[in-house]
Amino acid sequence: MELPESLKTYSQFGHPLLMWVLLALTGYALYTGLQWRRARSADGDLKKELLKGKFNIKHHQAGSILLALMVLGTIGGMAVTYINNGKLFVGPHLIAGLGMTGLIATSAALVPYMQKGAEWARVFHITLNTALVGLFAWQAVTGMDIVQRIISRMG
Repeated sequence: MELPESLKTYSQFGHPLLMWVLLALTGYALYTGLQWRRARSADGDLKKELLKGKFNIKHHQAGSILLALMVLGTIGGMAVTYINNGKLFVGPHLIAGLGMTGLIATSAALVPYMQKGAEWARVFHITLNTALVGLFAWQAVTGMDIVQRIISRMG
């Protein structure tokens, strides 16, 4: 079954739009994670105030959404590329995107250890997510280069 040409053309913009939304959500997850870390180490009134923000729940929810949508977005981006070009372009953008998918999955897999108080898991979680944010920012730039090439081919 062949997809209509207009659907094939405009489907190429779904992945970049989703990824920009996820980059913003990553910023929110970073903020809530930092606030939860502050709450865990705070004392007295500051701790009470920070705990009211329920940053642990917000961080966990944002992370869960990020995990699911990043994995699906990666698969979707690869699928749309294949549908439109008959092949994947193996280059830095694809390799880094697959690496990001591995990083976020590994980071999420540390949650049960963190819930049991393993400080090594927290440190590793933060380290993985720092690398993830850096790669994600770089992916945003390289992804826009790809979008510009797609647009130039349309005109």
